[in-house]
Amino acid sequence: MPRKIHTYITLRNTAVRLRDDLKTCNFITLYAHNSTGKTRLSMEFKDRGKKEGQADTLYFNAFTEDLFHWDNDLNNDSERFLKINTDSSFFSGLKELALEEKIYFYLQRYTDFDFKIDYENWTVNFKKDAKNPKYRKGSPHPENIIQENIKISRGEENIFIWCVFLSICELAIEKDDAYNWVKYVYIDDPISSLDDNNSIGVASDLAKLLKRESNELKVIISSHHSLFFNVMCNELKNKNIKRYFLHKNKNVNYTLQKTDDTPFFHHVALLSELKKASDSNKIKTYHFNALRTILEKTSSFLGYNDFGSCIYDIDDNILFDRALNLLSHGAYSIYDPVEMNPDNKELFKKILDNFLNKHKFELPNLI
Repeated sequence: MPRKIHTYITLRNTAVRLRDDLKTCNFITLYAHNSTGKTRLSMEFKDRGKKEGQADTLYFNAFTEDLFHWDNDLNNDSERFLKINTDSSFFSGLKELALEEKIYFYLQRYTDFDFKIDYENWTVNFKKDAKNPKYRKGSPHPENIIQENIKISRGEENIFIWCVFLSICELAIEKDDAYNWVKYVYIDDPISSLDDNNSIGVASDLAKLLKRESNELKVIISSHHSLFFNVMCNELKNKNIKRYFLHKNKNVNYTLQKTDDTPFFHHVALLSELKKASDSNKIKTYHFNALRTILEKTSSFLGYNDFGSCIYDIDDNILFDRALNLLSHGAYSIYDPVEMNPDNKELFKKILDNFLNKHKFELPNLI
């Protein structure tokens, strides 16, 4: 049975739909490719709350990360710290509630550094114990080397900011006075710098927090990361949840497609787009890169040595070698699409058709 697809002219209209949905459900999970408009949608959702009165949405997205920026002490190269933008209501309870222990509770799951917040200057300093990464849990030995005022990596910075958000989200769930304005939580792509193992950990920890019996907040979680999306759908499956795939079609309209009981994996949507391009003969050069992605994921899942093992029934060795070369070295931009030449189109169709004949995917009908 085909899944119903809703079309919206703008992201503002889409945000209104999501707010309407949250009148009858508690959670929405949203999958979308990069450059679809996920972050802009989260801001439209937040702005709708402001237009109806006081802000009502606690959000995490790329703009949240921009509330922090580095002072690298370029003159002395010794005291580096992260500066906090205190103009945001995001930090309204940070000082009064002394959140360091809450932040560290989450942070120690993912990292081995410590931090200190200077509330007079609104800065964060970081340090590491080179011999005892978890030194806060016990007394450090005299010979331990403490690295003060270090600059942490971009990935470590992102996870620190994420842990700050989790601490604040916990306060909102607990109905703390400093965050009693929060009615909605909108989380967009919190794990862009993490590997798969940590992505699963982040998803599980987030789900555990959101599933607390005391949580009365309405929550939207959007991501382009298929594994994170899948884990969140599974963790929240027994809750009152709606799952969507967000797609921007060729007319620059936006569509929301329900994924029902099965999380909507992005590679299935991508295969559907490739098949549509093949059937219409409107095949662009970047479609080879997309096909390579599908072959790599399938090959890895099936335990093959290389993605070429997924290309079946191509007997012509010259054609096969040419296909591998195109699939391996195609530096094609999706932002400057160029149509393939006729020979490459036929090669693309042959590879895609053979792949789909061997691996029986049920492809959705994307507008």
